[in-house]
Amino acid sequence: MGAFKKYIGKIAWLFWACLFSGFAGCYDRVPVVSPPGYKLDSPQKFILNESLREISGIVTLRGNGDTLYAIEDEEGKLFYFHPGDGKFGYKKFGKRGDYEDVTILGNKDFVVLRSDGSLFVFPSDLVRDGNMDAVEKKENILPAGEYEGLFGDDNGRLIALCKNCRDDDQRDEVSGYVLERGQTNSLSITDHFKVDVSMLKLTSMKRKARFHPSCIARHPLTREWYIISSVNKILLVLDDKWTVKASYLLDPSLFKQPEGLAFDRKGNMYISNEGGQGNANVLLFTYRAGARS
Repeated sequence: MGAFKKYIGKIAWLFWACLFSGFAGCYDRVPVVSPPGYKLDSPQKFILNESLREISGIVTLRGNGDTLYAIEDEEGKLFYFHPGDGKFGYKKFGKRGDYEDVTILGNKDFVVLRSDGSLFVFPSDLVRDGNMDAVEKKENILPAGEYEGLFGDDNGRLIALCKNCRDDDQRDEVSGYVLERGQTNSLSITDHFKVDVSMLKLTSMKRKARFHPSCIARHPLTREWYIISSVNKILLVLDDKWTVKASYLLDPSLFKQPEGLAFDRKGNMYISNEGGQGNANVLLFTYRAGARS
């Protein structure tokens, strides 16, 4: 019995040692697979203040990573801040609403996406100086649905991704729309495409889960599309034909609620996470061209 007690005592000591050390070294860690050039398990983390607890979209202006612009999903405010300095300015652009993403169109205008597909457009130079009387509200352009992802390119195109659209079966596909400016500066749909996600094999409660995109951005160097689904905790990389090239699982302990995605001109990737019961944050993943995950 004495030897048995010693054995039980040793097992108990090992259990508590593992528990209090976070199980570090007590099992072989599963390696994190990352897109080429990034390490999804080792970002630089920037904690945000209370006003951005519900952060839902981020963007850089002209690829300058020195300043991030962000919205949160309750107040009609566009925030701007330098990651790490703890100072958060903002400009009011609209009433309270469910705002989901923000982007830059043609390198000069901010465009904010509301969940019902409404768009709010205003010149970037008004954010730091001037009033916000020039905000244009554009409604009923996108089909009825729930939207969360928006990206604007240098050529005046907007890409909007539908989170829930009636004509989609999100188990297999999601809809995207291309919008362009006309001669009268109006926005209209010029293309409709589908992203095939049937190969992902996402499951929930023994059934195939639905894919719900939260944000979209284009890598400035590889020109690949990056899409994140917060509810599915997954990052997709797609080619210019909207074909999925690769998918990467996101660690829930690090990516609590990833709702925003942006790149700077060097290819560094920024992902924002809503705070929930804690603080929101922005994770910075430095890009190293040619490096393996």
